Amino acid sequence: MAVFVVVFLMSLGICICTALLKWNEVRYRKKGLPPGTMGWPLFGQTTDFLKEGPNFMLNQRARYGGFFKTHILGCPTIVSMDPEVNRYILLNEGKGLVPGYPQSMLDILGKNNIAAVHGSAHKKFRGAFLSITNPTMIKDHLLLTIDEFMKSHLSNWDGKIIDIQEKTKEMALLSSLKQIAGDDADLVREAFKPEFQKLVLGTISLPINIPGTNYHIGLQARKNIIKIWAKVLQKRHNSSSTYQDMLDFLIKSEDPKYKLNDEEIIDQIITILYSGFETVSTTSMMAAKYLHDHPRALQELREEHLAIRKEKGSEDPITWNEYKSMRFTRAVIFETSRLATVVNGVLRKTTQEMELNGYVIPEGWRIYVYTREINYDPILYPEPFTFNPWRWMDKSLESHNYFLAFGGGGRLCPGKEFGIAEISTFLHYFVTRYRWEEVGGDELIKFPRVTAPNGLHIRVSTY
Repeated sequence: MAVFVVVFLMSLGICICTALLKWNEVRYRKKGLPPGTMGWPLFGQTTDFLKEGPNFMLNQRARYGGFFKTHILGCPTIVSMDPEVNRYILLNEGKGLVPGYPQSMLDILGKNNIAAVHGSAHKKFRGAFLSITNPTMIKDHLLLTIDEFMKSHLSNWDGKIIDIQEKTKEMALLSSLKQIAGDDADLVREAFKPEFQKLVLGTISLPINIPGTNYHIGLQARKNIIKIWAKVLQKRHNSSSTYQDMLDFLIKSEDPKYKLNDEEIIDQIITILYSGFETVSTTSMMAAKYLHDHPRALQELREEHLAIRKEKGSEDPITWNEYKSMRFTRAVIFETSRLATVVNGVLRKTTQEMELNGYVIPEGWRIYVYTREINYDPILYPEPFTFNPWRWMDKSLESHNYFLAFGGGGRLCPGKEFGIAEISTFLHYFVTRYRWEEVGGDELIKFPRVTAPNGLHIRVSTY
């Protein structure tokens, strides 16, 4: 009898699961939609997507082609892996397409974050963002502060085993904090760091606001972060001092087109810290990894930086002209971004029913412009899985139509050059001060984030 009950319950469970899957497929079976599968109600194929990562995408492409439907991160989604279609989507924002990031990311980063807005609001925030990260600002105000921070951050590593993942995360966050808030960064750092970690985890999660979920924790972290920055802003408003940092420039901007209120400033601060944190830290970590594994590239990079230090005192900072002369360093950064694929793609959302690539996409659906695989196209990048920074010495490759590591069209990352300056300065002091070797054979995971779950440990010694 007990065996019969178990068999019956198992059969019933299978029937219910089959019915749910079939119902979800029928629910999204609309004439004109591209092929694909939708998975479970509510959750869709999110679990498979996060667990299998690139293999999930490749398997779906093998079954349905490079333009297919699915249901991930809480919403029905079209995935485009076609380079021409992707380029069209990125260059035609506003023609029925707007940013389409997951609800969790929009809620936690704020309604005024540059990735969420479009139209006139995007122009306003992008202009404000560029005013504090453009080359002139880097040259006149930020580069010296970046240099001072990196010199300090990379001191006293000699003879130690360090987790380079942890060090580059700390570097990316604290360096950006310093550029944003100057001396006030020291006052908020300890309170800000744990809340920021919670915020980051919450941005890629299902938007289920129940205590204990990453989404709920991320929302609470956002509230705490707003309180921290509101106090800093109040202090600045009450002060007659000049600070010469990003926050000072945002507060005192005299251009009415880019004048922000306190709420908007806080959302921009969160955006700068969030967007730069992952890209700068991960690219720095993976550059250290690839350089360790490719001694010839490391030697050329080191020679470039030793030549800069040759005529300088040990404490002399990098000048703007010296930074601009770091051609091979820039090539290493671009090759690391390509090979590690820090950014897998971007999301858009339809504001009306529209035709795309011969299919009809309903209003409100998201389109995942999945750019990861183009990084490994052997036509664009011969021997695509080989770390070869010399390929980027041809400057035309950086502006190639299909290189989208920093976004594309009107969404090209406004903090691109700021991030490159931070990574370049980090590499300058790292390779001129130290040698390093890996210890422990740590595991690397490259989807949905590039990460070393147990850290990436290196033994450091003086060069």
